Amino acid sequence: MENSHYFYVLYCRDGSLYAGYTNDLEKRIKVHNEGKGAKYTRGRGPVKLVFSKLFSDKSEAMRAEYEFKQWPRKKKDEFLKRHNISF
Repeated sequence: MENSHYFYVLYCRDGSLYAGYTNDLEKRIKVHNEGKGAKYTRGRGPVKLVFSKLFSDKSEAMRAEYEFKQWPRKKKDEFLKRHNISF
């Protein structure tokens, strides 16, 4: 879909979290699970999508990704809990 920009969070098999940006969420998750996604998620799959947010602007989605990645794990867990996400 045109103008679809997603910030997303994955839960990895080892219990870690991965945050990313994409304009095709389904395809990106599939690529991660095929071991062809980000270097970080290779060997940590299968991954599970636990959060995504759609933005109409690419820079906003990438800003959300960057901000999330700066947080310590405790703050990331609190953010996900506030959104009723458990894994």
